[in-house]
Amino acid sequence: MSPRLSKLLNLSVRAATLGSRFLFVFFLAKLLSPEEVGIYGLVTASVGYALYLVGLDFYTFTTRELVNTDKSGWGFVLKNQAALSLLLYAVVLPLSLLVFVSDLLPWGVAKWFFVLIVLEHICQELGRLFVAVNEQLFASILLFLRQGSWAVVVAALMFMAQGFRHLDTVFLAWVSAATAAVLLGVFKLYLLRIGGWRKSVDWSWIWRGVKIAVPLLLATLAIRAVFTVDRYWLQSLVDLSAVGAYVLFFGISGTLMAFLDAGVFAYQYPAMIKAYHARKPVEFQKLVRTLLTHTLVVSLGFAAVSLVVLPFLLDWIGNPVYGRYQHLYPWLLAAMLLNGLSMVPHYALYAQKKDRPIVQSHIWSFPFFCLVTWLVSRHNPGLAVPVGLCLSQLLILVWKSVMYWLVTDKGYRWPGRPVIAALQAESKTV
Repeated sequence: MSPRLSKLLNLSVRAATLGSRFLFVFFLAKLLSPEEVGIYGLVTASVGYALYLVGLDFYTFTTRELVNTDKSGWGFVLKNQAALSLLLYAVVLPLSLLVFVSDLLPWGVAKWFFVLIVLEHICQELGRLFVAVNEQLFASILLFLRQGSWAVVVAALMFMAQGFRHLDTVFLAWVSAATAAVLLGVFKLYLLRIGGWRKSVDWSWIWRGVKIAVPLLLATLAIRAVFTVDRYWLQSLVDLSAVGAYVLFFGISGTLMAFLDAGVFAYQYPAMIKAYHARKPVEFQKLVRTLLTHTLVVSLGFAAVSLVVLPFLLDWIGNPVYGRYQHLYPWLLAAMLLNGLSMVPHYALYAQKKDRPIVQSHIWSFPFFCLVTWLVSRHNPGLAVPVGLCLSQLLILVWKSVMYWLVTDKGYRWPGRPVIAALQAESKTV
């Protein structure tokens, strides 16, 4: 299959995933109460946060190892990562009971919560593996299976029959699809015929990776804390129905990041890593420029379409609760736009193994979010969380952009002389 056709199919599958998730959020809002949508949002945010604890962001180490390792050694990398994950499950899963003991989540969803943590983590790591080894199309198929397929089925069932309109239907379908994705991913891994599985687990190698991953994990936990605490904080400032509206609008705006990850970032950052380590400054700068251009085009296009379509979708839902909180959406959309743009300097720094600015910006974003949200809540509780979210993303964008310019060697910095000279040469040739 040609690279162009593969990329087109990949984008089509990702678009189908995003489209089904996009529609699913609206069907959920139409067919369930805002309070149930709020609980669903709290569960998804909490599961998402737990994934970082069981994953330890170890993929930040293994991705670079896989990119720079021959296929015969991939099994060694994956075996070590699996050993670490089993150890983390034994620690994190029992500690996760605290969210139920403290009444942050109702006990009725506990049976789904723990199963989803394990299944989603395995799916996530398999997806990252296939992206790292240039199997982006298969990674997209897995993503559709675990996120898009069941959303379509659940929306259809809930729309046709009253008896399916409850959260257990949603969580059962989610678990079933994630299980299927794990089985398919393991089968594909078997077909790759990679070597290195017979090597013993190397805990010294794992520890070396942990030392690299943990600073990035702290940064990730800080930034993800923003996207987890926001829902709980909004519930305390307003009520659970406001969380339901927040989940709906966040689901819409968050589609932007999902599309950027699939159609832009997944293709660019492995190439950036290779260009930097191959000492190709012109190629590296061009990739940074392309990443910024594509991010801007996709982001602005998404913003324009979503702002036009949103009022019609809210009319279709027909629940006045969502109309009452519609003013939240522009803030959440702005936060996602800033988040997407911040990933340009993020990947440029990551490709150079200059992780400290990434860590610093993410860690400081959480206390900054808390400070802004607390200050705004004293005057406007309803807007405090989205304003805090938006300004924290602005801080990250500015921080990463400034540090990218300061710590990147002049030969690799964009815009820089190598690319400018190359462009001038091309124009003269034309």
